[in-house]
Amino acid sequence: MSRSYFWTMLALILHQVDAAYWREWEMFHVPGGIQGFLVFNLAAIAVVLVGYRHVLLGTRQAFRYAAVCAALGAGTFLIHAGFALAGLEQFHLPLSIAILVLCLACAAWLLGDLRRVKATRPVPA
Repeated sequence: MSRSYFWTMLALILHQVDAAYWREWEMFHVPGGIQGFLVFNLAAIAVVLVGYRHVLLGTRQAFRYAAVCAALGAGTFLIHAGFALAGLEQFHLPLSIAILVLCLACAAWLLGDLRRVKATRPVPA
């Protein structure tokens, strides 16, 4: 699960770099503009990095953090697909699109790993 988490996390961070170029805070009407966007990223990136540590250490919280990371990856793709269908022109460059597809693909990989981990967990008595 550590590899699929890593790649999902990397895709999400790459997307946030790309989001700064596209001024994503304007798309979401983030209060505070760029400042609010940076505060959001401080929290979001901290959560996925702390989650990665939990996954690497195999803590009890690892499963929960991995589920959050997978949801963020899939959600990122779905939200931006919705924006594209609504006619917004941001994120239309080939690498922007590739990063969004990577978010979805890695999230699916991570979800598959989560299913395998859950299937091998001992059932509590």
